[in-house]
Amino acid sequence: MPKFSILIIEDEKNIQTFMRKILIRHDYRVLCADTGTEGLSLIRSQCPDLVLLDLGLPDMNGNQIIRDVRTWSSIPIIVISARSAEREKVQALDLGADDYITKPFGTSELLARIRTSLRHSNRMHTDQELYIKAYRHDKMTLDFSKRLLTLEDEPVHLTPVEYKIVAYLAQNSGKVVTYASILSNVWGPYADDDNKILRVNMANIRRKIELDPAQPHYIFTEVGVGYRMAEDDGQV
Repeated sequence: MPKFSILIIEDEKNIQTFMRKILIRHDYRVLCADTGTEGLSLIRSQCPDLVLLDLGLPDMNGNQIIRDVRTWSSIPIIVISARSAEREKVQALDLGADDYITKPFGTSELLARIRTSLRHSNRMHTDQELYIKAYRHDKMTLDFSKRLLTLEDEPVHLTPVEYKIVAYLAQNSGKVVTYASILSNVWGPYADDDNKILRVNMANIRRKIELDPAQPHYIFTEVGVGYRMAEDDGQV
């Protein structure tokens, strides 16, 4: 089961290190950025499951990140800031932040807020039938609620990005999904148009799930167009 990945965008190293240690201890995968520019780049390239965002960054106001990300993604964003004025909180929440924690904060509060945001984010997906019902084809099963892919009842380790690709294809099983659609869904609108990053990830996925990657059984290439996941056995 892939770990939830959390991106910390925080320029104060002591706070960044403190949060990172807590999250790793509680089995989260952690990414860190010291600037807003670096944070936006990691959001687009690594597709984290949640962002912990400081507003007072050296190169930009954190609200700019919220505004930017909300044009293309609903990823949970929790603001962690020393700014305690009501207007600051209201502005961040109105721009699309999911929660606002004022520094200093306790470990238990931080973890509880993260669990709540991830639960709400997951519920937005599981409200839809495609996400409730597991995808099954032949010897492969993808359980969306557990974020778990199994092949012959054995777990298959996927990176967070690989999981997002497989899940998106499974949600559209039997349909041809264009390269552009996958890139936009997984990496956002700023993804590289040359498809190289997608091809690399797809090659890794096929090595993990296909008996013979050159003759795929689960994910097919529609040359020049995109990919197609084998039809869900329950829909045939």
